[in-house]
Amino acid sequence: MALDDWMDAALKERKAQGRFRELSLTKSKIDFVSNDYLGLARSEELRHQIHDRYLSLKNPSNGSTGSRLLAGNSELAEEVESKLASVFRSEQTLLFGSGYTANLAVLSCIPQKGDTILYDELVHACMHDGARLSKADRHSFKHNDLFDLENKLKQAKGKTFIAIESIYSMDGDESPLKEVVVLAKTYGAHIILDEAHSTGVYGKNGSGYAAMLGLESEIAIRIYTFGKAMGIHGACIVGSKTLISYLVNFARPFIFSTAMSPHSLVSIKCAFEFLQNELHLQKQLRSNIHFFLEQYKKVNHPKVQSNSSIQSILVKGNTEVKRFANHLQQQGLDCRAIRSPSVKPGSERVRICLHSFNTEADIQKLIKALTEFG
Repeated sequence: MALDDWMDAALKERKAQGRFRELSLTKSKIDFVSNDYLGLARSEELRHQIHDRYLSLKNPSNGSTGSRLLAGNSELAEEVESKLASVFRSEQTLLFGSGYTANLAVLSCIPQKGDTILYDELVHACMHDGARLSKADRHSFKHNDLFDLENKLKQAKGKTFIAIESIYSMDGDESPLKEVVVLAKTYGAHIILDEAHSTGVYGKNGSGYAAMLGLESEIAIRIYTFGKAMGIHGACIVGSKTLISYLVNFARPFIFSTAMSPHSLVSIKCAFEFLQNELHLQKQLRSNIHFFLEQYKKVNHPKVQSNSSIQSILVKGNTEVKRFANHLQQQGLDCRAIRSPSVKPGSERVRICLHSFNTEADIQKLIKALTEFG
């Protein structure tokens, strides 16, 4: 069979299952879909600051020209990493092109054969992929279930790693981080914490959920992503100097990737400086979340319990959830269906993302559209 014929058959099967994906453009709809929680991606003021700072560089290059270990390192990259270490209250940080590659790097190179990775069943795909690349044994535990986690810890062998998120990307709920830290201490395990959806939104200067709780020193490895609330691109791994040195020597996604461009580095530095002066955005976001939750009492559709920016409305079945999302789109609301296999069959949902820039009128329009759907 020709390759295109084989691929076409696979696509037809996916269409028949209601699982076919395709790219689409957003056209003048109210944003309830993006991860731009604080509006930094759309901020003209931040854009001008990034532009001016980039132009102020002496002979800036268009690209980094190579990996960090070859031609791609720079004083600017090290300056940004030092800035991030201060924000995230850590000894050192290491920049990556995305949160996906950062998680892939950690889980693929640190756990070894004979070790154990225990991961929450709802962690992001990049954690799953990193664990698969590792030679360690890997086992999931029920979502946020401390009893199940402890049972798995009792059976773990070798060095044990607990892979979790601070705020889960599909349900929007928080990790019971304080309790997980206690279990990790009790059983000598090491926590790998993905702070993708808490970066910028929680903590002083956007330092994230763990730092907000004062637990940063209790967690071996933290991963922060800049493509969501920070409105730019890239990520970093945070931890001890020994951790960063180990990653520089053993993490293939770091060793063999072209370094970030000077413009990307400037963007990271400017975004965190901007947020430091605009922390009212966090307060406005929390106010909008509270308003949405109060208004949602008028809606009959079941929703995942969440106090974060992410609010998921459960609509079983790929066909039905797509119909629900299309109804909202027709009302001028940019909301998207999350279908299986992205989530488990039976837990399909419309994922609502709230932002600091959404107005009460926007939210009331959303609530009205939700109540009208039958």
